[in-house]
Amino acid sequence: MKSVAIIGSGFSGLSAAAFIQKNGYQATIYEKNEQIGGRARSFRAKGYTFDMGPSWYWMPDVFERFYQSFGKTTSDLYQLKRLSPSYRVIFNEDEHVDLPSNKEELYELFESIEPGSAVHLKDFLQEAQYKYEVGINQFVMMPSLSFTEFLRADILKGFFKLQLVTSIESHIRSKFKSPKLRSILEFPSLFLGATPKKTPALYSLMNYADMELGTWYPMGGMAKIGEGMNSIAEELGVSIKTNSGVEKIEVSPSKKGSIYVNGSKIEADAIISSADYHHTEQHLLNKTSQSYSEKYWDSRELAPSALIFYLGVNKKVKNLLHHNLFFDEDFNEHAKELYTTPKWPEKPLFYACVPSKTDPEVAPDGKENIFILIPLAADLKESEELKQKYLELVIKRMEKYTKDSIMEFIEYQRAFCVSDFKSEYNSFKGNAYGLANTLKQTAFLKPKIKSKRVNNLFYTGQLTVPGPGVPPAIISGEVVANYVINQFNR
Repeated sequence: MKSVAIIGSGFSGLSAAAFIQKNGYQATIYEKNEQIGGRARSFRAKGYTFDMGPSWYWMPDVFERFYQSFGKTTSDLYQLKRLSPSYRVIFNEDEHVDLPSNKEELYELFESIEPGSAVHLKDFLQEAQYKYEVGINQFVMMPSLSFTEFLRADILKGFFKLQLVTSIESHIRSKFKSPKLRSILEFPSLFLGATPKKTPALYSLMNYADMELGTWYPMGGMAKIGEGMNSIAEELGVSIKTNSGVEKIEVSPSKKGSIYVNGSKIEADAIISSADYHHTEQHLLNKTSQSYSEKYWDSRELAPSALIFYLGVNKKVKNLLHHNLFFDEDFNEHAKELYTTPKWPEKPLFYACVPSKTDPEVAPDGKENIFILIPLAADLKESEELKQKYLELVIKRMEKYTKDSIMEFIEYQRAFCVSDFKSEYNSFKGNAYGLANTLKQTAFLKPKIKSKRVNNLFYTGQLTVPGPGVPPAIISGEVVANYVINQFNR
């Protein structure tokens, strides 16, 4: 039986391992941390259960398709609940918009903000549906090793409808005049790690995922996804080794690859790195085996990093939903501090997730579990004083909006910042989401899933195709597994 060593147990690593094992090969995952799940780990403290990273569950069809590949369905693994409203957008202390999960109510909401906009929204979502169906069912399943993969009649026929060379900002602004509606529609592109001005309009497919397919939550937390994928992998026979950081990758004359784990040499017929691509290239391989130079990596446009707070609050907090976007400051100014002149933001936009509004399991009775994320430029220097300053800044704004005291009721707090992304995940410059999904970093213009120098080394995860996000990570694992299996079959 051919063997495949997989570095990292994030969603892309678990996905790759499951598909490799299902097809008759032995997959072994090596995870540097004590817990599987990569950035989607969780931890418990003082009766609270905190998801450490992803908190949005979009594209439920992608998860279901993955589970069905192994004879499972989502409900076999966890209870999924659709959120209604989907989320709240806060514009100032007295004004917010709740995005309804019902489509007719959504049209009514748009019409109430900008008369005539409901018709434009219907057109916009129809276009987005086409992009979603082509993008998720065709584009993202390609290994994207060459542009020739896209020279197919069906894709070329619909090329202009995909709007690859139009920005999502100009696409949205051609249809909607209201600043509020523009903010709401541009928001999902922020998951892609770039400003709406630099993100192709192809990614309005995210609006379809948001408004048509809905915002969901797995009861018990996002870590339930990793647990479900882990159970599938183990049931198939995947071997998962935690506390097993890979220290080196070596090219073997026998055409096998070798990895060094805790000082021991392990051979495999193929190696898939689900770890940070840059870390694998620059720190696990010798120079002659690297596909990309340090200069190449420095020229890449990265998605932001983040300052995250995990808070246990000794009371129920009023006037917040499960998902809350604080757009109560100038987005353009924050964007400059993220992308143009990187520095700590003066008046950042931020996101507050309160899963205890939906799930009683994640906080003790009568208390609130709050996750706060402030987008930051990658590679910033931090200090405990700075982190505390930003906690007080965002809590003050939350208190102003909610008309409720929060700071004095915080009984547990933990921060996670740029240096933690580097130490916990070997993340390049401490980025949180991988490469920005700009046109120049889309599809075959991303770092390749196959090493250019090492015959049996492959890559998966957010720095390669299809890109950042939980569903793309799951797809990325399937794409690289299929490619490796095809190589074996040859």
